[in-house]
Amino acid sequence: MTDQSVIKVGSTATGFFGKLKTVLARRTEGRAVVLFAIIASFVTISQPLVFTAYQVTLGRIALIGLVALGLTAVILMGELDLSVASTLAVSGVIAVTVANQTNMLIGVLAALAAGVVVSLINAFFVAIVGINSFIATLGMLFALRGMAFVISDEAPVKLLNTDLGIAFGQPLIGPLTPRILIFFLIFIAIQVFVSRVKAGREFLAVGGNRQAAYDAGIPVKRRIFTGFIISGVVASIAGIINAVERTSADPTSGSTVLLASFAAAIIGGNYLKGGKGSIVGTLIGAASLGMLQVALTISGIQIPVQEIFIGGILLIAVITDPSSLRAVWGSLSTTFQGIKNSLFSSAREKGSTPSIVKTGKERGN
Repeated sequence: MTDQSVIKVGSTATGFFGKLKTVLARRTEGRAVVLFAIIASFVTISQPLVFTAYQVTLGRIALIGLVALGLTAVILMGELDLSVASTLAVSGVIAVTVANQTNMLIGVLAALAAGVVVSLINAFFVAIVGINSFIATLGMLFALRGMAFVISDEAPVKLLNTDLGIAFGQPLIGPLTPRILIFFLIFIAIQVFVSRVKAGREFLAVGGNRQAAYDAGIPVKRRIFTGFIISGVVASIAGIINAVERTSADPTSGSTVLLASFAAAIIGGNYLKGGKGSIVGTLIGAASLGMLQVALTISGIQIPVQEIFIGGILLIAVITDPSSLRAVWGSLSTTFQGIKNSLFSSAREKGSTPSIVKTGKERGN
């Protein structure tokens, strides 16, 4: 009977929910799946129209997800790219401006070339000069924003070939517009690169322990250049798509995408210090925030208030990160230990025992 009971307990522990809990705990996407389930439940109850207007929802997910996918390539190596929002804006302005003077193909190529140049400059300052990526890309963020205003003469640039823009926004396969199809293709490409290609897998090694990556013969600087190029080119693609669909390039576009994209990457389980994360997690994070933004928009909530919601979710994601919880607990333990040691040291100097300690001894007696 004892053996039977042991077997029964073991089978219960390794049941479906036990295995699910183990998988979610081991995978970096576990937190993203939980937040996705919570947001999906909230949206289903509050604004079920989000799921019927799936073309709008998928379009929003694609815009956030495109930028977030490129960011993830950089975050996996422990770097940041704050310039993606301005890269999106200036790429859209360049694409439309050049397309109005020549044709759309040349405009797209010019915008992609601009994205590559921006990426190379960012990577140069980070990998070669050694400037912190936060500082380097923050400077690029402001420089590109100013460039977008200069090129556009501080006004939205209208696409003359409006028929192309209208056609680009039409569904190609079912409800899937070109924006959504491009998003899924880029997701597949980056996922295969990071998980199957040697150079992509080395991103995690660079982020996990950079010195060990150097010692192992990994071309760290080359990988940093590759990551920034992926981030910049994907941001440029997002800017081109956004400008063509709207038949206008706004130099202020992308300002709301930066926070949402970073939130999608962090919610997806990607560690800002690098070395751990996944492209699939970023996809789940983008889907969660895309649904939430559409639901809030339908409810009539203004964009500044939506950013408060996104910021709150980002804060929750950071707080609930296991490493963050361990760090907070370690800091609290160190603080309380320091207070305790200070009290005992003060008591020894005065030749007496603190009242709180004396009370404890009296209770023990």
